[in-house]
Amino acid sequence: MSNSQYEHRPMYGDIRLYSGTSAPDLANNIASFLDLPLCDRDIVKFPNDNIFVKLHSSVRGQDCYVIQSTSIPVQYNLMEMLILIQTLRLDSAARITAVIPYLCYSRSDKKDQPRVPITARLVADMIEVAGADRYMTFDLHADQIQGFFSIPGDVLYAYHVLIGHLTDLVKKMKNPVMVSPDLGFAKKARNYATSLDIPLAFIEKRRLSNAPTAKALTLIGDVTDRDCIVLDEEISTGNTIGTAVGLIKEHGAKSITVVFIHPVLSPGSAEKLVAMPVERFITTDTIPIPPETRAKFGDRLKIISISSLLSEVISRAHAGRSVGELFNE
Repeated sequence: MSNSQYEHRPMYGDIRLYSGTSAPDLANNIASFLDLPLCDRDIVKFPNDNIFVKLHSSVRGQDCYVIQSTSIPVQYNLMEMLILIQTLRLDSAARITAVIPYLCYSRSDKKDQPRVPITARLVADMIEVAGADRYMTFDLHADQIQGFFSIPGDVLYAYHVLIGHLTDLVKKMKNPVMVSPDLGFAKKARNYATSLDIPLAFIEKRRLSNAPTAKALTLIGDVTDRDCIVLDEEISTGNTIGTAVGLIKEHGAKSITVVFIHPVLSPGSAEKLVAMPVERFITTDTIPIPPETRAKFGDRLKIISISSLLSEVISRAHAGRSVGELFNE
């Protein structure tokens, strides 16, 4: 048999896709792209809040993927994922990959004040101890979180699914400018601005306490009479984006589009967002947005799915092919 016949031969058994309960639509879309079924399992929450998982069929020797976004309710979704991973490990799966579109606690990545935890490291340890061999995730708060894992992983970027839509949008704009609401996100915002061939502005802010509020101090760059694209990693309470939108509107922005990768959208945030002078909101489905929340935005909200990208990465991981070459890396 020639070497070419061995090329990209799967290293494990068949793909087995398992979904937690946090992102069923995303899991179904991934399964559809891969032309594979989601494997049956029971996930039961007992009256005492304990979680019970049972697989309907054996996974011995198989290549298993657990799809679960660790969004609100964070503690439940995280624990459910860990128990599902351990169930697969105890049933002798050949390899288990935790597919986590949104990784919880990623903002707790360092000791930036006395007597505080590094919870992102704890979460990484828990995923490994549960039995995961690999992980996949999107847009970590800080790329160095990869160093908390001893297992290999693929950190993907929503840039690859958002940039095409933004390119079409920019063509319709007047003097567009990319705005980063946080200097910490400026490097990623610059990558988008460079690809779109538009200028970049920054908002300097200072977080004054552990409260979920931040004070915008300075706008660096010109937004006057320009169509602005405000880009952030995630929106939780909406306070940071609200401050940014207010500041650039004060400086004469013509229109504002808000783009965010992870729609955390904690209670009350949707009401804040829809009240802002924002023309459109663009996000992804790393976290599912409930129908009643989507309805509040009306036609101002556009959701770009990551499912096709994730399905391609899963396919390549299974076959032992490079993920980097998918992005010409």
